[in-house]
Amino acid sequence: MYFAVISIFPEMFAAVREFGITGRALTQAQATLELINPRDYTTDNYRRVDERPYGGGPGMVMMAEPLAKAIEDAKSRASAHGCQIDAAHCPVVYLSPQGETLSEAKVVALADYDGMILLCGRYEGIDERLLAKYVDIEISIGDYVLTGGELPAMVLMDSVIRRLPNVMGDDQSAEQDSFVDGLLDCPHYTKPHSFAEMSVPEVLLSGHHANIAQWRFVQQVERTMVRRPDLWQAFTPTKQQLKWLQSAGIDSNR
Repeated sequence: MYFAVISIFPEMFAAVREFGITGRALTQAQATLELINPRDYTTDNYRRVDERPYGGGPGMVMMAEPLAKAIEDAKSRASAHGCQIDAAHCPVVYLSPQGETLSEAKVVALADYDGMILLCGRYEGIDERLLAKYVDIEISIGDYVLTGGELPAMVLMDSVIRRLPNVMGDDQSAEQDSFVDGLLDCPHYTKPHSFAEMSVPEVLLSGHHANIAQWRFVQQVERTMVRRPDLWQAFTPTKQQLKWLQSAGIDSNR
């Protein structure tokens, strides 16, 4: 999958390029990342990408022209990597608190694209005319304010890259994470058997896969009911899961 990131701080993306699962995926060409600095498309000696807002007010606004040139270059690069350049295959994504909140379902949908051009804003935002002309999708990672779009872009890339085929090594790792089935994840344990006077639940040592699956599901439900009742309200159990809930004495009616 191809990623082009437009940012005035491309150095920040060393966290994605050099470490962990994303770093390995990029090294093994399971994903491609190109960083584009809009300052490289300016014409003045100061390489300015921001100006004071019309109408007054605090802060600065990122200008449309250098960003437009950066996006056009990103589209050319994406095309050279085999991406079809349209909103259905390689959208321009603006990381914005006004966008759709990123969810696991959205991550799964994004992972089906050929590529993405990620636009990272700064200051008070970006000239609205640039957004109207070029942006296909706006995505938020939560209802809070950050100093720029770089961290949200890295969050989005991390969540999407780990969803690409063979990136995780064991695809079940991604399938069993929190939110994938609509519930929080179950507790996990490893060696040693005893730690701080607490032992591993015996069911996990039994080797009985059906009992382990039931225990993990019940743990997911109990944890979700307490920590994220909104997710529990929206969850629809299967027939097998209804039997497990009944066996555990959990009322499935909400």
